[in-house]
Amino acid sequence: MIRYKAIISYDGTDFSGFQRQPRQRTVQEELEKTLQRLNSGQAVVVHGAGRTDAGVHAYGQVVHFDLPQARDLEKLRFGLDTQTPDDIDVISVQEVSEAFHARYNKHYKTYEFLVDIGRPKNPLLRHYATHFPYPLTLALMEEALPDLLGTHDFTGFTAAGSSVINKVRTIKAAELRFDKDKNLLVFTFSGDGFLYKQVRNMVGTLLKIGTGRMPVSQIKTVLETKDRTLAGPTAAGNGLYLKEIIYEE
Repeated sequence: MIRYKAIISYDGTDFSGFQRQPRQRTVQEELEKTLQRLNSGQAVVVHGAGRTDAGVHAYGQVVHFDLPQARDLEKLRFGLDTQTPDDIDVISVQEVSEAFHARYNKHYKTYEFLVDIGRPKNPLLRHYATHFPYPLTLALMEEALPDLLGTHDFTGFTAAGSSVINKVRTIKAAELRFDKDKNLLVFTFSGDGFLYKQVRNMVGTLLKIGTGRMPVSQIKTVLETKDRTLAGPTAAGNGLYLKEIIYEE
């Protein structure tokens, strides 16, 4: 068997997330259906670097899969790209060692979160940015962001339903940019892994800090107490993008 690594992007609007689910349309299932056609009807299992929830988008999701023989890489990429639905794009395909695993090889992920702060909201962004209509003080959020950096137990930023026991993660970058022309806030987070809805809960907390309804110190409080009820609401998934995954050698 030959192992292939692919980088894909997708518009998550009409997907129930990345991972295969009964009676739901998912990115994994669409990729597997296409690979089965390209593999003479034989089933192919796709492994993703991480799950994305319903409505969440990706610029740089990484997957791997095995095929019984070597393929021309560009022909394989082209076949996948043209035979998957239009809301999936296959950016690149490469042959990798059988030891490579998209999920378990050590890597860092970068997520972006877009918030439309225009009033009225931009209807063209309704699937691609979370609208937030309340006045915000950017300086308050910028002051709070550094408190997320480093290695912490992020239990307080995890949604109920997470089965992960170890909730310690390291965030190495947390940034906020304001695109004045588009009335967009762009949050960027890079780390060694993120818990279920962690990014959306961090953004929800930062936005509440930005309104002045939570103190700048609230990030520290949530990390110290590990109490989810002290964090802000979960921001909607339509603003979230899996931007990039970098593997360590």
